[in-house]
Amino acid sequence: MLPKRPSRRRVAILTQPAATPRALEVAALARVDDLECEVIGLPDRDEAKTLDVAASVYEALARFGLERGDTVVGVGGGSVTDVAGFVAGTWLRGVEAVHLPTTLLGAVDAAIGGKTGVNLAGKNLVGVIWHPTRVIIDVDLLELLPGPLVREGMAEALKSGLVGDPELCRLLMGSGLEAPLDEVVIRSVKVKARIVDADERERGVRAFLNFGHTIGHAIEYASSLSHGESVAVGMVAACEVSRHLLGFAGSDLVRSALATLDLPTHVNGLDVARVRDLLSHDKKRDEHGLRMVLLEDVGAPTIRSVGAEEIAIGLAAVGL
Repeated sequence: MLPKRPSRRRVAILTQPAATPRALEVAALARVDDLECEVIGLPDRDEAKTLDVAASVYEALARFGLERGDTVVGVGGGSVTDVAGFVAGTWLRGVEAVHLPTTLLGAVDAAIGGKTGVNLAGKNLVGVIWHPTRVIIDVDLLELLPGPLVREGMAEALKSGLVGDPELCRLLMGSGLEAPLDEVVIRSVKVKARIVDADERERGVRAFLNFGHTIGHAIEYASSLSHGESVAVGMVAACEVSRHLLGFAGSDLVRSALATLDLPTHVNGLDVARVRDLLSHDKKRDEHGLRMVLLEDVGAPTIRSVGAEEIAIGLAAVGL
């Protein structure tokens, strides 16, 4: 399962409660190859994405004796692969990372592309780009996921279609949650891999993958919505800003697609001032405003700096 690495003697497996059985299977396979294994449990979701949790993992790695030739494996959802990649990229200035995503969101997005991070006063403000040497996606495992985890991943899959694969959009709009996961995963991964290959450090086109995430991240941080649900709402907001600035004609189509996927298109009861404050600390803000990914058409993303007026239009479109 792990890529060949003669120097590897130890494997640290980071996981979360629901994925622990799969993590123990990975550990058993590694021990067959005479590797020492340590399974390190993390909290669920964004409770894992803190510097305190990362520090506790570093301490566990120190006790375990993980060295530069060894490997950190992330087994779980996107929060686990984010933390595992961050820890691997910073422990001893960088050790090997391998990811086995156990959620659809992890498989189509979080585990791909090398972005890692933890939260501090905002979403993913502390992180490094550190590519895994292998990402192992078990579609049979994904087929067993409960509905909420499938819907969450479908939000990121739809985003991939909107910025880079109109055929994927058509598949999701036509089949909704019944769309074949093998095709959804393959198409989504191809979009992300192609864009990351063209712009690893996000100097340009890689930012397209942030479609829906600017306002979506602020909503996620200020609410109880999951990442996928927040991105879904954020895409609605971004579509409305796209309509206002670029004449994008597909806003209703995107709303319809999200409804077909049983994803939210608005949010109620949030403190708008809190959301605005989070947007003011977004890492994509510069002297020209907030750099936001917008759509000229499906499959034709662009980046624009937006101000308070455009942000207000986006927030109003989702009930804020």
